[in-house]
Amino acid sequence: MVYTAEDIRQLNNKIQYQAAFVDRLRDEIGRVIVGQHSMLDRLLIGLLSNGHILLEGVPGLAKTLAIKSLAQAVHARFSRVQFTPDLLPADVIGTMIYNQQKHEFVVRKGPIFANFVLADEINRAPAKVQSALLEAMQERQVTIGDSSYKLEEPFLVMATQNPLEQEGTYPLPEAQQDRFLMKVIVDYPGKQEEQLIIRQNVQSMEPPKVEQVVSMQEIIQARDLTRQVYMDEKVEHYILDIVFATRTPEKYKLERLRPLISYGGSPRASISLALAAKANAFLNKRGYTIPEDVRTISKDVLRHRIGLTYEAEAESVNVDQVIDDVLKAIPIP
Repeated sequence: MVYTAEDIRQLNNKIQYQAAFVDRLRDEIGRVIVGQHSMLDRLLIGLLSNGHILLEGVPGLAKTLAIKSLAQAVHARFSRVQFTPDLLPADVIGTMIYNQQKHEFVVRKGPIFANFVLADEINRAPAKVQSALLEAMQERQVTIGDSSYKLEEPFLVMATQNPLEQEGTYPLPEAQQDRFLMKVIVDYPGKQEEQLIIRQNVQSMEPPKVEQVVSMQEIIQARDLTRQVYMDEKVEHYILDIVFATRTPEKYKLERLRPLISYGGSPRASISLALAAKANAFLNKRGYTIPEDVRTISKDVLRHRIGLTYEAEAESVNVDQVIDDVLKAIPIP
């Protein structure tokens, strides 16, 4: 579709009106979560992009609370699965059980049948359980026995994981990681924020209750509208240059990165960058994307889609540093 200047102006006005709920969501969740604005925005981007989010950080940084609060604020069906080494796939997706009264097998659906599924500490479960999520995340359906069951929309898996150097964790395979729209690194709060956290938790045994401030229908409408956000061809080429620079860095005067990268971003990385950039524009109440939208979410979209070599590890180079070098090398349109 070719957009005229008038089309973009009308779309911009429509999004400014439709995106009013974003401020309500931020304010309501902000009553429970102190700080962590970047994490909350990433969760909202996942919601608007219809993509799954992987949160990584040490325990105690309100990852679980943020996801649960978001579900309460949109009045979504929420389920939480605590991943442990003895978990079975049936504990996640469900199984067939024998009904003695009817003398037949019936389906007992698992916690995956919800709008928001929190896979808590996903890297504590073995590969068989992790792979049980693959079909649900990609195909939006679950197969139990001989039948497949569609999952209710919107359907989001929001997984948390501890840093892999901690004991008792199983690294997520590349195929599983690639299903996540973004991998968000959650950092410690600042000193003033942590002081507020102390006061909030010491003064009351119960945290403030999150009220519903937006309907599921509004979220679905906003998700459809996000897809309509205008993206200029120059921004599309900017996304392609960033992704292709992770595959063939020598073509972008980044020869020093060639021995550090074992594999670059897949086409899913390009799609995810475009979708997340549009969602970021929506959060900022714009009907069009700008290069800054792409730069803002580049690390979150790419950090789990770029493989580093042993040489990079030996030189203590991490994937965020590689993405920084790529962003510096690609001219901003």
